[in-house]
Amino acid sequence: MKLSVTGRHVAVSDAVREGISSKVRRLDRVLNDSAVSAQCVIARERQLFVCELTVHARGDHMLHAVARHARLPSAVTAAVDKVGQQAARLSDRWKTRRRTSRPARAAALGVEPAPERSGPLDSARGAPRVVRSRLRAVKPMSLDDALLALSDAQQNFLVFRRAESDAVAILYRRPDGDFGLIEPEG
Repeated sequence: MKLSVTGRHVAVSDAVREGISSKVRRLDRVLNDSAVSAQCVIARERQLFVCELTVHARGDHMLHAVARHARLPSAVTAAVDKVGQQAARLSDRWKTRRRTSRPARAAALGVEPAPERSGPLDSARGAPRVVRSRLRAVKPMSLDDALLALSDAQQNFLVFRRAESDAVAILYRRPDGDFGLIEPEG
């Protein structure tokens, strides 16, 4: 973890930097080496030292604490303890998310599991899934316009409305290079 120590209107000696570094190293153990960087700002307000500590952990988590005390080491210890409590909560959150399995999460959301199926689709990967890709606009166009649009596109199918009848039709690319047309009855 990269640590930067800054003093505002206070001279920060090497001994103070080393003391802060040793106290902040405890946070690295709590976060299981997932702390990216830490910034410690030491300031003086009236007769108190103010230690402002910010730790950046993986996943854009920012842990922040401010502590005030008459003695600088006590202010640093208090700030590290506050961030340590936040780090412990974050670490526990990561552990419980790792422990929960997918069926337990689905049950918590109120989603019922799909019924067991037997057959050729239930082999290695289980029941087939429906994956929604995105919404498509169904534009009215003639068959010639649809052929031009599908031949220029990288897609294998095109859903459109027939300009003549306003019925939905599907134009698809066949494996032999030709195009197929699916139209509803009636």
